[in-house]
Amino acid sequence: MPIKNTIIIIKRVFIAVLLSSVLASCTTTSDQSAITTKKTKSSTGPNLIDASELNTKLAVGYIQRKQYKAAKEKLEKAIEQNDENLDAYKTFAYLYALLGLPDKAQAQYEEALDINPDDSDLANSYGAFMCSRGEYDKAQKSLKIAYTDPFYEGVYLAQSNAGSCYMKQQEYKKAEPLLRQSLRIQSTLPGSLISMAELGVKTERYLMARAYIQRYHAVRAPSAESLWIQIQAEKALGDEKHYMKYARQLISDFPDSDEAGWVEADARNAQFRK
Repeated sequence: MPIKNTIIIIKRVFIAVLLSSVLASCTTTSDQSAITTKKTKSSTGPNLIDASELNTKLAVGYIQRKQYKAAKEKLEKAIEQNDENLDAYKTFAYLYALLGLPDKAQAQYEEALDINPDDSDLANSYGAFMCSRGEYDKAQKSLKIAYTDPFYEGVYLAQSNAGSCYMKQQEYKKAEPLLRQSLRIQSTLPGSLISMAELGVKTERYLMARAYIQRYHAVRAPSAESLWIQIQAEKALGDEKHYMKYARQLISDFPDSDEAGWVEADARNAQFRK
């Protein structure tokens, strides 16, 4: 039975790096020399650039509050004010991906890549997105740009994204070192913790799986995906008490999930084997 947490991991990591980078860039307006080097459409360009950054920041806030129409309007205005606002395109791409419009999201990413194909934060976000689309070669090529950049502050996020993507590709030997590297930098990174737990199950290292899923549950509330990983580890380790505990929790808290169905099917099969 497959474990389907990888795309969710990428989404969580992606929004974290997106929002942190956009907020940081939008609130930094004191470097006037940097502003004046950007292409502007008129002598009032720097003011339009400031306004574009503010509208992007406002759009991020609207996305966080799930006010998507307002966010779209702010992003359209931001791009109208400055058609080289990289953060506006990245945020627009995330918004479209969030709304289940991947083709429109990719179009926004391509606009951003035309502006700056070497931006590590963009490479990280685009790589995560392409992995979610199953474009693994493009995803890993883009993510590598980010995690091999020694000056990129979000290098651990790119490592986590790349490792999680390798998990989706069933490339476990490639996934593990990247995930471990990300955790050496940020030991409580949820995406890497749950991917390492999944890796433990996939490679039959069940004590490792248990350890990492416990660390994950220390920083994130249990989900159907994480409980299913824990259930598999406990079953393989022969711990019937904990197996039943987490199985009941999964069925109780997430009764309509695929994972609940897998647990119930496993219980029925066990009865037939007796």
